[in-house]
Amino acid sequence: MSQQQSADNVSIDDIPVDIDNTQSEDIGPADVPKEIESITRGLASEQPPTNPIVVLKAARWWYLHGKGGADPAFHWAIEWARHLATDTPSDINQFDEFLEYLVTVGFADDTAELR
Repeated sequence: MSQQQSADNVSIDDIPVDIDNTQSEDIGPADVPKEIESITRGLASEQPPTNPIVVLKAARWWYLHGKGGADPAFHWAIEWARHLATDTPSDINQFDEFLEYLVTVGFADDTAELR
């Protein structure tokens, strides 16, 4: 680990985990690290990431900093990783909920902008 860590800012990779700001449920676009924003936008696009490790990295961030296990971005990332691992169809209802959540977080004004 090349960066300095304190008891309230821990990281296992280059994306810090802010312990004091976990499961805040009040996330804005400025709160999301650039790499996680990029992966999240990719998950909403027509050509989502195909590396499950990358997808799980975003899932972890949303789980820790969003609504925990109830976070729609976390749910969709896990669903997409499952799809990649098993090659089974993904749940379109979870995808729609994910897009709506990104609008409420402030990633876009409308779900159509995310596609």
